Amino acid sequence: MPLWLAESDVRAALSTAELIDAMESALAALSEGRVAQPVRTAIETADRTFFAVMPAFDKARAILGAKLVTVTPANLAKGLHTHLAAISLFDPETGELLAVMDGRYITEVRTAAASAVSVRHLARADASVLAILGSGVQARSHLAALTCVRKFTEIRAWSPSAANLQHFVTESPAPIRAASSAEEAVRGADIVVVATNSVTPAIRDEWVGGGTHVIAIGACRPTQQEIDPALVERADLVVDSKAAALAESGDIVLPIREGRFTADHVRAELGEIVSGRKPGRRDPGEITLFKSLGQAIEDLVAADLAYRRASQLGRGLGLTLT
Repeated sequence: MPLWLAESDVRAALSTAELIDAMESALAALSEGRVAQPVRTAIETADRTFFAVMPAFDKARAILGAKLVTVTPANLAKGLHTHLAAISLFDPETGELLAVMDGRYITEVRTAAASAVSVRHLARADASVLAILGSGVQARSHLAALTCVRKFTEIRAWSPSAANLQHFVTESPAPIRAASSAEEAVRGADIVVVATNSVTPAIRDEWVGGGTHVIAIGACRPTQQEIDPALVERADLVVDSKAAALAESGDIVLPIREGRFTADHVRAELGEIVSGRKPGRRDPGEITLFKSLGQAIEDLVAADLAYRRASQLGRGLGLTLT
């Protein structure tokens, strides 16, 4: 009997610390070729708005399924989440449906967990100042995940919405200083998270000093950019999937078209670094940039973990489809 898991069930089943380790394993499997996963199929339905299908299969861990996701920036004005999703898991041996669950929360937390993996391997060991550009769902989830892998002496945040920024700062469990500008937040920071909805550069090259680790999680279409191209060119560039980055990321695709660099500028996939096939941070003074697009196997590994934990906890609703 398939299991239906609402967002409350998924939340109850997943812990941030466990999910970070799960994302590390998922990224390694993807980069080692142990995962069958095409680049996501996306259908544009309006300006900056799309529906995407993200399937994947990990034979070794018997994980098979897909995420269906919509990205609708206009939802903000309606009080709705911009990213909504559902994830289905199947038994790889029989093809039977095992579970259907909310994918919105999984998208939120697996993105932050993958970023935390990048901090483990690419940020300086003494990194202690965190800057977050943004004040929404991803700002909150990144604050929770990154504080699991680093102790910060200072956390700064900036948002284009002063009201949202104030709410983020006030409601945060950790002390956060509200910056008056993105530049003020970024300058001197050791780790910078770009968690805005911007499709034009939200961070400038000249703001970022040597030794900084930058995490960019938005602008997932080939016409969109959230990072100054000069910064992408200057940084040691790491991605979650090279195939996806060269097809979907405007932060990489557009500078290549402009002749700033070639595809070889992508130095590694994060999974290659996790597995030890390529080095992580190579110099205390280098700027590292993790461009995260979000991969189907990340969603499915998180969904599989939620399914197994929820089953143990007796969470969810059994469904009869026949």
